[in-house]
Amino acid sequence: MTRGQLWLLGAFGALVAVTWIDPPWPAEQALHSSLTAVALVALWLLRRRLDTAQWAWALAFLALHTIAARWIYSFVPYDDWTDAVFGVRLSEVFSWERNHFDRLVHFAYGVCLTALLRQKWLRSLEIVLATSALYELMEWAIAMTLAPGIAEAYNGQQGDMWDAHADMALAALGALVTSLVSYARRRSPAATTR
Repeated sequence: MTRGQLWLLGAFGALVAVTWIDPPWPAEQALHSSLTAVALVALWLLRRRLDTAQWAWALAFLALHTIAARWIYSFVPYDDWTDAVFGVRLSEVFSWERNHFDRLVHFAYGVCLTALLRQKWLRSLEIVLATSALYELMEWAIAMTLAPGIAEAYNGQQGDMWDAHADMALAALGALVTSLVSYARRRSPAATTR
């Protein structure tokens, strides 16, 4: 592992530790964090094939997921944060009735996975859509097998019957945006003169 990768991993470890200080929903946070543990094992197994930038993209997504896991997605206090920093509550500005942090995380999934994969845009879009669909199917299985309160705490649908559709669409949009930015950078005059 490179020094940069170790630094990124250390910073991510510190974030994880902070999110576990007096957690409001420890059991639900642990359930969400189980996927983070799986992702970290995958990163470790692929460590020789991934460079520092790829680690950064993976850990950026996992950082957002870790923050969301602390507040079981539905209760991330981003309104309090934006109010403290900018004096604005996003939910009031946009007339939101639900917590949209999960939407940000799904969009970031598309962005970060596409950047990590470095594939052609269509291949990245296929992978993002396929893995998003698998995740939504896993959420459906949780909803069908666990007690309703636990399922809602994990899934965070907040009464939105189109939650899975919106989540997959935002992941796809993130993949598309990253692919277009990458394509534009490759086609720019500065990139072609190198």
